[in-house]
Amino acid sequence: MIKKLDGYVIKTFFGPFMFIFSVLFFIFVVNIIWIRLAQFTGKGLSYWEILRLLSYLSAIVVQLVLPLTILLSAIMTFGDFGERYELAAMKAAGISLTRIMLPLFFTTLLFSTFLFFFSNNVVPDFQRKAKNMLYNIAATKPALNFTPGQFIQQIPGYSVKFDKISGENGENLTGVFIRKMATSFEDQQSIVAEKGKFVPADNPNYLKLVLFDGHIYEDQLNGVDYNQRMKQPDQAIKFDTLVSHFNISEIIDKALEAEKITDDYSFQNIVQLNNTIKEAKKSNEGTLNNLTYELVSQTNSYVNYIDKTKPKVKISAPAQIDTVKLKKKQEMLYSAYNKIESVKESTKAKDSQLKDMHGYFARVVMHQQRIASFSITCIIFFLIGSSLGSIIRKGGLGLPVVIAIAVFILFYVLNLSAENIAWAGNMDPYLAAWLPNLILLPFGIWLTYKALTDSQLFDVEKYKSFFKPIVNRFSKNKEHTRYR
Repeated sequence: MIKKLDGYVIKTFFGPFMFIFSVLFFIFVVNIIWIRLAQFTGKGLSYWEILRLLSYLSAIVVQLVLPLTILLSAIMTFGDFGERYELAAMKAAGISLTRIMLPLFFTTLLFSTFLFFFSNNVVPDFQRKAKNMLYNIAATKPALNFTPGQFIQQIPGYSVKFDKISGENGENLTGVFIRKMATSFEDQQSIVAEKGKFVPADNPNYLKLVLFDGHIYEDQLNGVDYNQRMKQPDQAIKFDTLVSHFNISEIIDKALEAEKITDDYSFQNIVQLNNTIKEAKKSNEGTLNNLTYELVSQTNSYVNYIDKTKPKVKISAPAQIDTVKLKKKQEMLYSAYNKIESVKESTKAKDSQLKDMHGYFARVVMHQQRIASFSITCIIFFLIGSSLGSIIRKGGLGLPVVIAIAVFILFYVLNLSAENIAWAGNMDPYLAAWLPNLILLPFGIWLTYKALTDSQLFDVEKYKSFFKPIVNRFSKNKEHTRYR
C-alpha cells in the first residue's frame, strides 16, 4: 500500500517536472540566443557552429533551471493533491504529511546530488569548450565583433568604425576610423584610413590590422612641457601603409586551447579551485606587502632627508600669489596642478589594483561555493514548494506559478546583491555565496511547520476575522436603515 502510494506521488511529481524543466530550459536558452545571436549570424559561421556554441553556453543554465523546476513542480504536485482532496484522504488514512513528502524528498536529494556532480564535472568542461570557440572566432574571424557603419568598442582602449566590411571572413575594410580612448590628460590619437585588412598575427593574443592611405592625428599631453605643447597643438602624419597590433586578450578572456592554458577558474572543479584560491590569496598578500613597503619606504626616505638636510639659507615665507608676475604665476599653477594630478593618478592606480585583486579572489571563491550551494538550493526549494502547495491547495499553472516566480525572484535578487557586495569588498565571498540559502532555509522550515500543523496561512477569511473588530469600530451600522 505504502509503496504504491510512494510510486503514485513520484509519478505525479515527474509529470509537471519534465514539462516545466523543458519550458524553463527553452526560455533561458532563448535568452542566451537573444544576447549572442546578433554577434554571429551573417558573419560566416555555419548553423551547426552556432548551435554547438549555444549548447556549450547553455550548460550553466541547468544550475538555475533545476532548482526552479523543483520549486514549481512541488507546488503544483501538492497543490493538486489538496485541490482533489487526495491530501485529506491520505491524512484520514493515517499517513502524515511528512511521510507523503518523504519519497519526493529523496528524489530531490538525488537531483541535488546530480546537480553537484554536473556543476563540478560537466559545466567546467563545457565552459572550456565554449571559450575555446569564442577564442577561435575572435582569432580567425575578427570581423565577427564589428558592425559596419557603427562605432564599436570591442577592442580594449579603442573606439573603431568601419564603413564597409567585405571578404570571405570579413577581413577587408573600407573607411577605417580608429580613436584611442584616453582622458583629457593623456596623449590623444586618431587614425583615419581609406582601406584596411585583417591579417593573422604571430601572437594569437593580438589582432593585426594593416591600414592603407591614411593619416594619424596626435596631440601629445603626457610628459610634454606646457609651452612646448602650445607650439605643436596638433600633429598629423600621413602614411601609405601602417601595421597596427591590438591586444585582444581581454576579448578572448585568455581562453586558449585546453592543451595550452588551464588557469581559468571556470574550467576547474571544486578540488582544483581550492589550489587556485590558495594561490590567489598568496599573490594578494605579496602584492599588499609590496604596496605597504613601497609606501613606508617613500615616507621614511622623505622624512630622513628632511631630518639630515640643513637649509643653507634662512627659510622665509613663500611668495604671495598676487605679487607674482602673470607668467610666473601660470608656471606655478601648472606645476602645482601637475603634482596634484600625479598624486591622484598614483592613488587611483593603486586603488584600482586592490579592487581588481579582491574582485578576482571573490569571483573564484563564489564560483567554487556555488557548486555546492546551488545543490542545497534544490532541497530548500522543495521544502518551500511542497509546504506552499499543501497550504494553498491549488494546482495548475495559475497561483502556483505566481508564488514560485516570486520566491525565485527573491532568491535571484539576493544572489546578485550578495555577489555585487562581495565583489566590492564589503562582504566575505564565502558568506555571499551561501547568503540566499541562509535566508530562505528558515523560511522553508517555517513553512514546513505551518504545513504540518494544517495552518490556514493563505485563508482570507482568517485575516478578515482578525481585522473585523477594527473595521466594525470605524464603520457605521447600516442594519435596518430602511425602517427609519
